[in-house]
Amino acid sequence: MLIGGGVLGAAVVLAALNLRPAVTATGSVLDEMRESLGASATWASALTTAPGLCFAAAGLAAPWVAKRVGISASVAASLVLLTGGMILRVLDGPLVVLGGTLVATAGIALANVLIPVVVKESFTARIGLVTGLYTGALQAGGALGSAVTPALSGAFGGWREGLVSWAVLSGLALVVWLAVARTRPASGHGAGSPETTERSLLRNRLAWIVTIFFGLQACLAYIVMGWLPEVFIDAGLSRADAGLLVGLVSIIGLPVSLIVPPLAARQGSQSWWILALGVFGLTGVAGTMVAPSAAPVLWGILIGLGMSVFSLALTTIALRARTGGDTARLSGMAQGFGYLFAAAGPFVFGVLHDLTGGWTVPFLMLLVIVAVQMVFGFLAGRPRYV
Repeated sequence: MLIGGGVLGAAVVLAALNLRPAVTATGSVLDEMRESLGASATWASALTTAPGLCFAAAGLAAPWVAKRVGISASVAASLVLLTGGMILRVLDGPLVVLGGTLVATAGIALANVLIPVVVKESFTARIGLVTGLYTGALQAGGALGSAVTPALSGAFGGWREGLVSWAVLSGLALVVWLAVARTRPASGHGAGSPETTERSLLRNRLAWIVTIFFGLQACLAYIVMGWLPEVFIDAGLSRADAGLLVGLVSIIGLPVSLIVPPLAARQGSQSWWILALGVFGLTGVAGTMVAPSAAPVLWGILIGLGMSVFSLALTTIALRARTGGDTARLSGMAQGFGYLFAAAGPFVFGVLHDLTGGWTVPFLMLLVIVAVQMVFGFLAGRPRYV
């Protein structure tokens, strides 16, 4: 069983801190990677698509893995994959970079699904607090990946050294996790228990609304993490400033995730909270499309507020289900199908940039994504149950 208390909480937070830098770090040095490797924008699109595909697969695979080897061992395995993948991807050319990224994001994907199970089972009386810290650590890690990687690359000699530096932090998380946890058998309410597999939500209308909402907000996030640095660099910002700006976009979600979900959860409907954050995101995307260099900090803040709807997407999953079993089923469906849908976003965004030679058409697509997200988010926020 897991060792409880503050040490386990620290292990959860440290693990969460590693679940975004492997993704956001590549965006901040993507142009340098492409130039060094002689890679096309289509290759870059595939690189930014990999996380979404892995997250989709994990929504279905993680409960199966956890049932057979246990939650603790599965989280440890996810950190091994993450660390190994980040080392592998700096060793050779474009295909190795892609392969290593797939391995690293597979590790992230498993942990994404399993760590919330640890929180639920080990911190029953403090689920809200630990979930807030977990979400905050996710967002802080994403911000650090964007903001710090250009400086690391400059200090250590190139993008390979900058990217592999993050393997040190994930290796530390693995050591701490192994120190505070030991393998346990699956519990009666674990990810792979019969209770969580009795009922299918595939024909449930509300479940699909929540899934589409989750997928659209994830699509926005992956496009921003993967492509926004290059958009700002093309607009005249330095690589370091673009990385810091995207870091700001990510870190804005930290206070929102700690403040807004508890307030929204106390109300019967979360629809207007979701709509308000969507308006911020829509304005930021439009401003970046029309005049990226006019007020990049303002656009970044607005986009960051729009992306903060991620915390409400997670809250909505819990609030739209009556039981723990339904929550697990809805979460698996939303992450599995939602991330699969979201994975297409960065790829299509990059292909549109390749075809048009500019950013206007890709950003028009992004505006549509945010607008439709607001519609489905409003519907998902209404007080009903799957």
